[in-house]
Amino acid sequence: MSNALTPAPQGSTGSGLAAMVPERFANPLNQLQGLLAQPAVRRSLPMALLIGLIGAAALAWMMLASPNQKVLFAGLADADKASVTTALQAANITSKIDAATGSLTVNEDDYSRARILLAGQGLPKAAPGGYAILDNLPMGVSRAVEGERLRQARETELARSIQEIDAVAEARVHLATPEQSVFVRDSAAPSASVIVKLQPGRTLGDAQVSSIINLVASSVPGMKPEGVTIVDQMGGLLTKGANQSALGAASDERVAFQRRIEEKYRAQVVQMLTPLIGAGNFTTEVQADVDLNETQATKESYDKQGVLRVEQGQWTGNGKEGQAPGGIPGALSNTPPPASTLSAPQPTPAPAPGATPVAATPGATGPVVAAAAGAVSDALKASDQYSRAYDLGKEVSVSRTAPGTITRLSVAVLLRDPETGKPRSQLEIQQITQLVQTAVGYSQPRGDQVTVISRKFAGATALDDKQPWYEAGWLPVVARNVTALVIALLVLFLGVRPLATALLKKRDDSAAQPRAALGREIGPPDGYEGGQIPPPRSDQPVSIDALENARNYDDRIGMVRGFTRDNPARAALAVRDMIKS
Repeated sequence: MSNALTPAPQGSTGSGLAAMVPERFANPLNQLQGLLAQPAVRRSLPMALLIGLIGAAALAWMMLASPNQKVLFAGLADADKASVTTALQAANITSKIDAATGSLTVNEDDYSRARILLAGQGLPKAAPGGYAILDNLPMGVSRAVEGERLRQARETELARSIQEIDAVAEARVHLATPEQSVFVRDSAAPSASVIVKLQPGRTLGDAQVSSIINLVASSVPGMKPEGVTIVDQMGGLLTKGANQSALGAASDERVAFQRRIEEKYRAQVVQMLTPLIGAGNFTTEVQADVDLNETQATKESYDKQGVLRVEQGQWTGNGKEGQAPGGIPGALSNTPPPASTLSAPQPTPAPAPGATPVAATPGATGPVVAAAAGAVSDALKASDQYSRAYDLGKEVSVSRTAPGTITRLSVAVLLRDPETGKPRSQLEIQQITQLVQTAVGYSQPRGDQVTVISRKFAGATALDDKQPWYEAGWLPVVARNVTALVIALLVLFLGVRPLATALLKKRDDSAAQPRAALGREIGPPDGYEGGQIPPPRSDQPVSIDALENARNYDDRIGMVRGFTRDNPARAALAVRDMIKS
């Protein structure tokens, strides 16, 4: 003790410290081996290894058996994260918040239930976006940043408006607004792209697509409906009519009209045959040839014989009769006029009502009368001129034939033969044919055709479009559980079982050592002179040679038990000596 406590010289302090450090910390591997060589550590090492293997198996089970996580909300506000997490915990739904992205995730199996639960409670309330973005603008921002924030707010508000449509689950809007230019030829019109995620089993009609187009175009100054493009979640273009010509749009309308007519006749046939044959026991197709041409015709016709409308004319007398009296009144003036000559007057067409008389040409020698003054004898006329206008009969006919006239109708019906029993008779098929003809309005002059046949249908497996087994939803869960079970079994048989076997063997070896020491402490029996001795009897003392010459291990154990029973004091002394050694 004095040597250990004696201080070292000052000059040797550094060398002594340097010598002590390598002894303690220079070779950690030797120290670890020495630690593992200790009896207590060696005895507890298999148990520690067994516990470690069991913990590793449990960790692998937890990692593999846990379901996949699905993002419930991404970019959620902190206030909404607290309320949403509380609501999910109240409904026993496990949720996690990703520290890197801040997304709220739940188990894939609980995703739909969590969305329905939160939607019923009106969560999340403070959804990001909208014109609230403009309230957070700092002072002194550039015009470009302000324009981008305004565009982002407008896109968010338009997306919210589109999501109000029942068939739309989610929507995103991208606006492309070019910079305004002072030159007219350099100015570009703004455009927009809309991505909609529809509800399962829902579609958008043409009227709804047009409504979305006009909504977006009306919300951005200078945007035309032709600049809006709408795409669904499957990548299908919904704004097909925007880039089509008028002829293409008219063709689509005609095809849609023909499909509506065919669907109408198909529904009539199905409604007629379902109560008689049963649903699924027949199939039908209808082909309708529809005249989709619109015809307009205009017709004008005139009568050959006209009706006099206006007559205008003039005539000049010949001076033989009808001269005005003249001269000095006297005897001659009272003389009677000469005898007149009678002649048959020529018929003259009467003028139309309201005809205006035309005065005679100046310088004419005879009197001029209007056509309305009556007929004048041709004998008194030297010349005449007339202008007559006649009204001709006119008929105007306008006819317009609306499209949609069915020119020919073809109907095909396929019946399923009964699985058991004889097939359908020809009389039954004829009756069904008459029913179909009556349902669709069969017309033989029009050239309609109705065909009904009966055959056996193919198997249900050939017609049903079932989901492949490797795409089923239960397969990932079973694969995770089976993998975790296999890992646990491997750990059990390759790790736990060998360790347990080693522990049992070590315990047997440790129990055999005291027995051997006990045998060496026991002396030979009295009267033994050497040589091979037979197995001792129960009343015969046990010696070392007897233990070594025993036939098997069980005989040795029996000898030791008998010795300890007969000589307990000597057995205790032997055990004490073994403990000391």
